[in-house]
Amino acid sequence: MPQRARPIADLHPDPADAALVALLRELVDQERAAVVVPPHAASDGFWFGAGNAVVDPFDGTVWLVGRYRDAGDSRTGVAAGARGLELALFRSHDGGRNFEKAASWSKRELSRLGDVTSIEGSALARRADGGWELLVALEKDAAYPAPVAALQKPGTGVWSIDRLTGPRPDALDAATQAPCLAGAEPEALHVKDPVVHREGDVTHLYASVHPASWASSNTAWATRGGDDAAFAVRDWQFAPRGALWDVAVTRVTHRWPVPRVGRFEDLPARSVYLYDGAECMRPLDENPRAAARPRGYSCEELGGALWSPDDHPAALRRLSRWAPLFVSPHGTGCSRYLGLVRIGDELVALWQQGQPDGSQPLVAHRLPWARVEALLGG
Repeated sequence: MPQRARPIADLHPDPADAALVALLRELVDQERAAVVVPPHAASDGFWFGAGNAVVDPFDGTVWLVGRYRDAGDSRTGVAAGARGLELALFRSHDGGRNFEKAASWSKRELSRLGDVTSIEGSALARRADGGWELLVALEKDAAYPAPVAALQKPGTGVWSIDRLTGPRPDALDAATQAPCLAGAEPEALHVKDPVVHREGDVTHLYASVHPASWASSNTAWATRGGDDAAFAVRDWQFAPRGALWDVAVTRVTHRWPVPRVGRFEDLPARSVYLYDGAECMRPLDENPRAAARPRGYSCEELGGALWSPDDHPAALRRLSRWAPLFVSPHGTGCSRYLGLVRIGDELVALWQQGQPDGSQPLVAHRLPWARVEALLGG
């Protein structure tokens, strides 16, 4: 039997890049991660995740949003199963170690603007006026535009992003549902999986963009100048796809401003962009004599990271140029929808992790803030 080749590994000669990678690898500990929210069943196709966590600055409550996805395959139509059936909100009063469900919305309750066939990614954010909003990606029953109508798979619709508002996360009102961001052209027809980042009175929205063929996915960038202003797209390809393991998918899942500590204290401000990557949107057969590796099969993304200076955000630099940074040790290796949140004196990573039984629960791992600062100074 031929000797198994060693996996590809990125080199990081720049000390700042190396420090970021060291921090991310220690924080996103695949072996020590604990399940936070399990899916409905410990079986293939059952997931929970695709959301984010936010700490209420007034009372310290940790709010967590995500969607339950039960077995069903978008390649054969959502009629094959109860895919994307529930958007759920949880709260924690013990620093994010235990959560209780506070609210949920079904596909029927989110069908005010069109029949919803699937619920996907979401993002919870606090508004400048103290209220809250929830952005959610929905697949609605809609026809493709005429030039690409033949590409539409039976039982599928079109993805777009809506939002709900309310005075508190547990008082978000489905009656406030309004359009937030949608595509139109075949190259960017499906818009989903929102990520929100606020800088002063400017809100940044990053969203996954798929063409009508669903053959690939990159990340769009939109901004607005106030809570109730419309988002304006600044770039439909803010985070373009990579060249190797992430050639088919580069989907930003979180933006994290790097703390100005250690070796970053005197460097220009920068942010890390965590993302899901995939080599192909369809399963690929490997040569049995070649190196086995997680491929990033359809809906089985692996995790990577980029960074850019805050004064020039489009100047992205990959920290995972040749290989993913985050791979589950179980099943297909799926490790996706990674996000970070600081809770007290800890930095917590949450992500959707593939399991031996095929399910994907939301898991978490945390580091003391002192350890974060030490790694950034290394």
